[in-house]
Amino acid sequence: MNFEFSEEQNLLREQAQSFLKDQCSLKAVRAVLDGDQPFDQALWQKVSEMGWTATTIPEEYDGLGLSYLELSVIAEELGRQIAPIPFSSSVYLATEALLLAGSDAQKAHWLPQMASGAVIGCLAVNESAGEPGPDSLTSRFTGGSLTGSKIPVADGDIAHLAIVLASADEGPTAVLVDLNQAGVSRSSVQTIDPSRSHARVDFDGAAAEVLGQPGDGWSLLQQVYDRAAVLFAWEQVGGAETALNMAKEYALGRFAFGRSIASYQAIKHKLAHAYVKNTLARSNCYYGAWALSTDAAELPLAAATARVAATQAYYYASKENIQTHGGMGFTWEFDCQFPYRRSKLLAVTIGSEAVWQEKLISAVESAHAA
Repeated sequence: MNFEFSEEQNLLREQAQSFLKDQCSLKAVRAVLDGDQPFDQALWQKVSEMGWTATTIPEEYDGLGLSYLELSVIAEELGRQIAPIPFSSSVYLATEALLLAGSDAQKAHWLPQMASGAVIGCLAVNESAGEPGPDSLTSRFTGGSLTGSKIPVADGDIAHLAIVLASADEGPTAVLVDLNQAGVSRSSVQTIDPSRSHARVDFDGAAAEVLGQPGDGWSLLQQVYDRAAVLFAWEQVGGAETALNMAKEYALGRFAFGRSIASYQAIKHKLAHAYVKNTLARSNCYYGAWALSTDAAELPLAAATARVAATQAYYYASKENIQTHGGMGFTWEFDCQFPYRRSKLLAVTIGSEAVWQEKLISAVESAHAA
């Protein structure tokens, strides 16, 4: 079985790399980190014009109708550049939820706007510290209105549309909420990675409509998470390679005691271990991309495997990148902080590593039981 990308998909990769190197340098990431803007609006507009936000949306909804293999390629390149845009929230999460459970009317209304980038979507699940559960939701949906609070919500301060998981008489239910209404208030929340904005979103009788079937919200969430996990893993692999390359380039150019520090065994071991972890994670991501693009029964197993491996690889590479730079790696002026911040943020997005390890164990047990 060949998990490699096709010639056309590798051409897309080359085009994406060229575009992002020109439009999304680390200087652009720093501008968002240091500035007042919650994301790079110019980059978002250009990415939308490139059609990336429309990648997997069917043509009938003004999308490109491409596969998840193409989206995986784009995800890796966005991760490689640590792009400060709400791509994952809008494309991996909100768009996927609509594609999976939206009615014809909901898809016709929202998907064309999301394909063009005119509407940014987000997913609102968490309500406090710790992992959410189907029985711990305090936000309430009843009679077409939503009450409660969600925190933190990735890109919740800039999104136009939210997919919210709330309790209802039938059980956990996913609802669509237009965030530009009187019953919604938002406030920014600081995280370890300010280049990706987060918010607290409060609902006070906000108008909402059911997405999918009432009571099926938790099941829908797990489907969305399994699909998004593969794409997040590709982002993490791209970022891990950036961290490794950053460390390698610095080690080759930094001299101590008349020798490049890259020649010292301790540095060699750091970089070699990072390379092995990155290569293993990439292999698992290929498996995940195959399962996602073919809607294979193995998707839960492949998604958890890719997610765990990529989370570990990104953290290790970004941490050792700082160590390779020595004392200067901890300073604000050096760029080592960017992959490290993003690795820590992505490690808890859609569930922590521990959660995905539990999912991996459950998926393996299910596979063996079958």
